[in-house]
Amino acid sequence: MPDVKHFDPAEVLTAVELIFWRQGVAATGMQDIVAATGLSRSSLYSSFGGKDDLYLAALQRYLDRRSRPMFDGLAADGRGLPAIGEFFERLIRLRCSGDHARWGCLVSNAHTEGPGEAALAVLEQHHAGLRGAFAAALEVADGKDQLRSGVDLDGTAEMLVLLAYAVNLRSRSGVDPATLRTGVRAALQALAG
Repeated sequence: MPDVKHFDPAEVLTAVELIFWRQGVAATGMQDIVAATGLSRSSLYSSFGGKDDLYLAALQRYLDRRSRPMFDGLAADGRGLPAIGEFFERLIRLRCSGDHARWGCLVSNAHTEGPGEAALAVLEQHHAGLRGAFAAALEVADGKDQLRSGVDLDGTAEMLVLLAYAVNLRSRSGVDPATLRTGVRAALQALAG
């Protein structure tokens, strides 16, 4: 008779996502994961695989449940430049207050830890999704004549992605929200027509 799982895999992945997000993959050992989930090592290995498999699942879960909804909201927002400004304002609020303040972004943090080959695919999904959302908002802004003449939309979408990563990383190191807002405001003002 097969062993019956007496836990919710989604709850386990939530706990794993949070510990990798808070501590990083390098600083998180299997014993940390055991403590965070309440499962034995054998249950974790048989259900999810090893630490690398858990990390990959946590990254994908973060992308699907936390990042993509923000990207989709930005891409669907028909306001152009104000939508980009609101995206950054929300990002700063999320990074500087609440339950996950000063944790940064799991994906941005992963970039700094030298992710493995499998994790790189998730990081590329994240990058492409964020870049696409900024590109969509910039196209709207361009159509509404909100941008200065000659703005390179593709290059600007990439610049905004890099700015978002910078907000994530700087917030993790304790930079105050006002400083982050100043940088974002300067970048957006440089784009405005």
